[in-house]
Amino acid sequence: MDITLKQLRAFVTVANLGQFTLAADKLGSSQSAVSTLVRQLEANLNLRLFDRHTRLLRLTQAGMDILPIAARAVADIEGMVESSRELNALRRGKVTMAAGTVQAALMMPQLVHGFNKLYPEIAVELHDVAEKTVLEQVANGSVDLGIGTVPEDDTELMGTRLTTDEFLVVLHADDPLVKLPELRWTDLADRKLIGPQRGNPIRDRLENELTRNGIILPLDKAMQEVALPLTIIGMVEGGLGVAIMTSAVTRLATSMGLVVRTPTEPHIKREVSLIQKRTRSLSPAARRFRDFLLKSVH
Repeated sequence: MDITLKQLRAFVTVANLGQFTLAADKLGSSQSAVSTLVRQLEANLNLRLFDRHTRLLRLTQAGMDILPIAARAVADIEGMVESSRELNALRRGKVTMAAGTVQAALMMPQLVHGFNKLYPEIAVELHDVAEKTVLEQVANGSVDLGIGTVPEDDTELMGTRLTTDEFLVVLHADDPLVKLPELRWTDLADRKLIGPQRGNPIRDRLENELTRNGIILPLDKAMQEVALPLTIIGMVEGGLGVAIMTSAVTRLATSMGLVVRTPTEPHIKREVSLIQKRTRSLSPAARRFRDFLLKSVH
């Protein structure tokens, strides 16, 4: 018995379309060639799959029984072929990713290194940018993927959660707030604050959660707005104020001798997600990198 993919594909196509002529058009072949393939399959199976009349083509009971098995076999083989093409494509490739400067510095290097060991021929290009720019670059197609927070009302981007950050306060070691047994958001009301600029997804998340919980902080008037987290940390170290940031900066802040405290009532968190554009199909290399990140971080 020598059943071929061509025979199975011809049978499934004829069965679905109901005519040899239509099947031949779809398969890019002649009607006689398709008919020959079906007859060869019938001979190999020793079964009659179609009842043929002058103007009527109908599956026999044997044909109806075989059809779902043949369709599944065709789909499985075609899937295997597609997978092999993708595996071959992974011999070479490039992935571009945008991440906020903190994630780019403290989260991504080890992950990229691990991916490079598995796929040395795939180049990963990392863009360290402001959080807002991450969303812009993913949306305009400048990069394949991004790491950050997708706004709740965004319909163009989709995010898959990687981890969760908690909002915290970064303090100079000599700041009186360090000695409080419990730090509340309202304790910051009269302090000079330092934090992200307007339009930054982190800032938006903070403001929305504070408003939702009825907490009023004069962010628009009292906050020194800064683009990059490292600058914010440096300003706290220099005694210029108190910073509202997320737990992603903990390692950096404590390494510089600063103190991090998590305000209560409420604890405010944000999801850090792997972001991609809904309407963009990822390359095999980008899909592999995406899957690697999701598996490694989770």
